[in-house]
Amino acid sequence: MLGRLNHVAIAVKDAKQAAKIYGTAFNAEISDAVPLPEHGVITVLVTLPTTTIAFIEPRGAASPIAKFVERNADGGIHHVCYDVPDIIAARDRMIAEGARVLGDGQPKIGAHGKPVLFFHPKDFSGALVEIEQA
Repeated sequence: MLGRLNHVAIAVKDAKQAAKIYGTAFNAEISDAVPLPEHGVITVLVTLPTTTIAFIEPRGAASPIAKFVERNADGGIHHVCYDVPDIIAARDRMIAEGARVLGDGQPKIGAHGKPVLFFHPKDFSGALVEIEQA
C-alpha cells in the first residue's frame, strides 16, 4: 500500500535560508518558495537523488506549524510523506486499522500539486505521517 518515501519535511523559521544550506552542502536543486495557504505554510523543496527535503515555514501565527517552530527555534523534522497509488483506498485502510486522519479526512492539494492527507503522530510511534497520491 505505501510506496516510496516522497519527502521528509523540516519546519523552520525561514524555508529559503534553510534550503540554501542544503543546496550548497549537497549540490541539490532548490525550488522556488511555494505558498500553500490551505495548509498555512510556505514550502521550499530540495531535490536529492533518492528523495526530497521539504522545508516548511509558517504563514503567520495561525499556521498549524507555528507552535512547532516556536518550540523548535532551530527547526526540526515535522513529518514524513509516503506515496500511495490510491489516496482514498489508503485512507480508508489506515482508518480501518485504527489510524486517525487529521482535519476533515478529505485530501487537500500539497506542495507537489497532488492530493495529500495527514495522520495523527500518536498512531505512528510519534511521527506525523503524510500520504500523497502518486
